[in-house]
This record gives sequence, C-alpha cells and structure tokens, in this order.
Amino acid sequence: MGDSGDLASAYNDDSVLFRVLRHLGWDSLVDIGYFTLPSLPLVVLTGPVPFQRRLARRSLALLDARPGQLVLDAGCGRGDTTARLGAAGCRALGVDIQPAQVDQARHRFGGCSGARFAVADAAALPRQAAQMPLTDGSFDRVHCLEAAFHFGHEGRRSFLSESFRLLRPGGRLVLVDVTSRTDQPIGTLDATGLVRGIWRFDDIEPYERYPLMASAAGFTTRRILDWTTPVLHRAAQLCALFVGAASTRAGRQALCVRWPGLRTLDAQDWDEVIAVIRAHRAIGRVTGYTAYVLDKPADGVADVAR
Repeated sequence: MGDSGDLASAYNDDSVLFRVLRHLGWDSLVDIGYFTLPSLPLVVLTGPVPFQRRLARRSLALLDARPGQLVLDAGCGRGDTTARLGAAGCRALGVDIQPAQVDQARHRFGGCSGARFAVADAAALPRQAAQMPLTDGSFDRVHCLEAAFHFGHEGRRSFLSESFRLLRPGGRLVLVDVTSRTDQPIGTLDATGLVRGIWRFDDIEPYERYPLMASAAGFTTRRILDWTTPVLHRAAQLCALFVGAASTRAGRQALCVRWPGLRTLDAQDWDEVIAVIRAHRAIGRVTGYTAYVLDKPADGVADVAR
C-alpha cells in the first residue's frame, strides 16, 4: 500500500491543512463530500460534515448490502461507514492501515452492534482480523471509499485481487476513488511534491484503467459513475472562496468569527495553507472522482459490461 509506514502517520495536525480542516469541522469523517449547487451556501452554516455523510451514503447505497451480510470496509478511516453498515444489520469489518484512525473508530463505534475494527493493509490482508477469518469466498460485499489512491498502482492491483478472492460468487465491490484524466505523470503537476506529501500518495489511477484492472482480477464492471463535479469541482469552488477570504486581513477575521479554532493560526500558517490549496488546483484540473460497481460473477466467469 504505497509507503505504509509513511501513511500510518498521516491525517494529523502535523499538516496545517489538516489543522484547518479540523477547525472547519472535517473530523469525524475524512472524505471530501458530495455537494449540490443549491446547497453550497449551507457549508458556511453547517460545515462539511452533512456533505461528507451524503457522499458516504451514496457510496454505501451502491453496495446494495442486506442485513446479515458480511462486509469488508477497506480503508475505513475513523469508522463512520463501518458503523453505518453495522447499524443496517450487516456484519461489518473495518480495516485501516493507520492505527490512530482505528483507535478513533473503536473509541467512537466499538460498542456498535455488527461493527468491528482492525489495523490491516487492505492490499495485503492477514489471515484474520478482529478475530474474523478472511477466507476465500467468505464476504458478501467489499467497500472502499476514497482510500485506494493511497495504495499505489501495484497496491490497487493487489487490492482488486484480494477483494475478488474474499468475495463469494455474486458478491460486489464498490470502489470510489480519486482518478486521473490524463496520462501525464503526477510529478509534473505537483513538481514540489506538496500535494502528494500531504495526502501520502505516489500516483493516481487513470479512470479508464480501473475497469481493465478489475476485469483482469475477474470482476464484471456493473456501473461507473462520474462524481467529479459534485465532489471535486464544487469542493474546489469552496476552496477558492476560502483562499479569497484568507488572503486578506478582514477575510481572515471573518473566517475566525465563524470558526474560532482558526484563531490558532499565525501569519505563516495562513500563508502556508493558501499555498497548499493553490497547489491542489494544478492537479485538480486533470483529476476526476469515480465510483465503480464491480461484481464477482456468480458462475466465476467475468464478462465486462458494456
């Protein structure tokens, strides 16, 4: 899974971006969010959490998971999606490579019926996790929301193979990921490595290559949904508004009135977060956000859907 040691220490206050996001309310979930155009002004009132929950609901809905089914939530983060699956009557196992994230998930949802959590690499799963065997054909569903971009190309291939192995015939993998719309190396768009360093990834998978990789692993591609506009483009609009406000003294004061935690930022922090957000724009122009619904054929023979 890329540099797992490096990733294991990510998503914390070492980055000014994550400090800012935490002060804005981006804490219990760690996905970007799903924004409709009419709802954008509500972000100022509600913060990002309702939109992050909307994205999680849309991703989980694609699973079509039923009560009693066994579901692996790969890259579960702080446990929200795993807990939702458990609350819906599934037997859900959330795995994440980051111990701090799993600790939070256990603290928040350890008492939830049907939800278990374990530290594990989704691209190289152990024989069991949280006292649950990870045997061939034992799972009904696998879910991976906004985590696979961390894995690296070979890690993503391995994750697809592992998911196919775990799933019973007729099972389903829902993979929602940041994708690339160009063959241009990510290093030419992020020359300083600033974006890759913050999010701890090496590359982004081209969106058209995922179905090919899934087919090679044995899956049938059932659906492909392009969520680039409601996720990335509208998040970029919000970021542009934030940068516009953060670029002036009066704007910073207004942001601090709305989100008092931002008062902990000094002038250098403000300049750094502006630079970080701007660095995302170059990559954002050629980046997509795609949901893949991948089925394991009931007869064991893959046939990519047209």
